[in-house]
Amino acid sequence: MVKQHTLSIVLTSDIHGQIVPVHYGTKSETSDGLSRVSTYVEKLRKRTSVLLIDNGDNIQGTPLTYHYVKEMRHSPNPVIMAMNYMEYDIAVIGNHEFNYGMEVLHNAVKESTFPWLCANIINKKTGLPIFGNPYVVKKINGISVAILGVTTHYIPNWENPKHIENLVFEDVKETTEHWVKKIRQEEKPDLLVVSYHGGFERDLSTGEQTENLSSENQGFEICKDIQGIDILLTGHQHRQIHQFVHGVAVVQPGFKGEVVGQVDVIFEEHQGNRIVKDIAPKLVSMREVKSDLALEQLVHEYESKTQSWLDQPIGYIDGNMLIQDPFEARLKEHPLTELINKVQMEVAGVEISNSAIFNNEATGLPSKVTMRDIVANYVYPNTLAVIEITGKDMKDALERSASYFTIGPEGQITVNPTFCDPKPQHYNYDMWEGIEYTINVSNPEGNRIENLIYKGKLVQKEDSFDVVMNNYRAGGGGDYPMFKGKPIKREIQTDMSEILATYFKRNPLIKAQTNDNWRVIK
Repeated sequence: MVKQHTLSIVLTSDIHGQIVPVHYGTKSETSDGLSRVSTYVEKLRKRTSVLLIDNGDNIQGTPLTYHYVKEMRHSPNPVIMAMNYMEYDIAVIGNHEFNYGMEVLHNAVKESTFPWLCANIINKKTGLPIFGNPYVVKKINGISVAILGVTTHYIPNWENPKHIENLVFEDVKETTEHWVKKIRQEEKPDLLVVSYHGGFERDLSTGEQTENLSSENQGFEICKDIQGIDILLTGHQHRQIHQFVHGVAVVQPGFKGEVVGQVDVIFEEHQGNRIVKDIAPKLVSMREVKSDLALEQLVHEYESKTQSWLDQPIGYIDGNMLIQDPFEARLKEHPLTELINKVQMEVAGVEISNSAIFNNEATGLPSKVTMRDIVANYVYPNTLAVIEITGKDMKDALERSASYFTIGPEGQITVNPTFCDPKPQHYNYDMWEGIEYTINVSNPEGNRIENLIYKGKLVQKEDSFDVVMNNYRAGGGGDYPMFKGKPIKREIQTDMSEILATYFKRNPLIKAQTNDNWRVIK
């Protein structure tokens, strides 16, 4: 009788600091979080061998992680405490790991009881992969499993340059090909897994291009062109995927632990060798899984202090600054966007600004404003930059934003599907203050901006402007290449949520208003 062994590889990705199942904007219970995953993994370990891997973007993303960095950073990192408790085997560096700077990341790695992998981010001083680990080989019940970690090399297009000094970001596909070949030749593992903090640039069934081929995501080409990969674990795009792509088993487990990716691998023994008999990728929902109360207790102090901080009142709104319909708030200027742009202009000392409503969960600000309301609406730890652009750059950027809209089947203005699928990208539609403009959705993309005016005069291509925007956009993030490499006139290295809170403390009563400096027509 042929002897068989089963190994279950369990993947989390894009946890973004969600340890306990709570919605920080409403305090309501959610169906995600590491504490639910912990319960699931504990039960699975009683039935089979488990390899638990995190695919990146875990130490940033909730008010818990923000409060930790701002107020408790000399204590152990709560996310790492949770992952150590859960006995993770491996973690991969994600792009958001750099958001709080290298000191926070270094400390997180130092506190971890598991190795962090990344083959393609290189330390300039040593010439070696960051934290020294391109891959590891794990022996599980005699089975040799090699895990290679790689991270989207597009990070310099988004990240604060000071957070990634002395780092080189090498091409993911080229790096993966090099290391897969080396691992196959030298380690001869029974199973080779690539854990890639990145996603897919093409439709997984048809191969049709689904996003700008900027190389931010290279998963499809990796599966198609690189021989020797058994399993590709992915993330970054917050999608839910479980299938085979060019013969490679692929999973991507959404975000915040709403589901986990699982790949069950059956090995058969033949003359002392273990041969892969079957690979089955799947997703497992955490919705009905109970939270691990011991894990909740482990991070209780951090959660309690975060909740108290979130409930601090900081100001009041005169009028209505709530968002009833996020699409309407992008179709016609909303008081929240007007406020954010006004605050950005004031703190930067310039007359032109752009910003976005980042996601469809933004609720706007109630009459009594707390820190909870601020972080629920401004969800990223963005800083600000003032860059010098031309009139042509401005027009090109506005055209990029205007592509957010399209004409629906019944003649109505609606959201361009490319901003929703395969990943929601509502944060890539900017609204501007300090200029006047019209978006005519009936015009072809690239020719939609009409009546672009600054101080009563039509903007000319050669005109020069100082504009404040968040650091992600200033680096060209979101397919805004016209901003990349532009002269930086000033940087404001304070998180925008903190800037907004400070503004409220100076101006405790704010009127909800708009000046309707732009409009969308068809």
